[in-house]
Amino acid sequence: VQLQASGGGLVQAGGSLRLSCAASGHSFRSYTVAWFRQAPGKEREFVAGIRSSGTTNHADSAKGRFSISRDNARQMLYLQMNGLKPEDTAVYYCAAQAGVNWHRWTDYGYWGQGTLVTVSS
Repeated sequence: VQLQASGGGLVQAGGSLRLSCAASGHSFRSYTVAWFRQAPGKEREFVAGIRSSGTTNHADSAKGRFSISRDNARQMLYLQMNGLKPEDTAVYYCAAQAGVNWHRWTDYGYWGQGTLVTVSS
């Protein structure tokens, strides 16, 4: 599967953005897909994931503010981000795996190119 992320940009603290990830290829609906982010000088971290069953998992930093969803018919993955904070500034990546693990980026074999989110204070 090939992934392409979009939707990043510059937003003020408290604002919202919706990230999208377009998938191409076979079996998207059977994959666990997720959003990760990486800030300068920091490790890549899990933000949110969604399994083929629709079960979701959000990192503590994302709970109550971010919401992951998928549209299997359109082969799309989304991340709605509300109440953005300066510490959310990072490059956001969409990723996919055939397994069901959540948090380890090394479990994901397919990656989009990343989209930059910058939150100003």
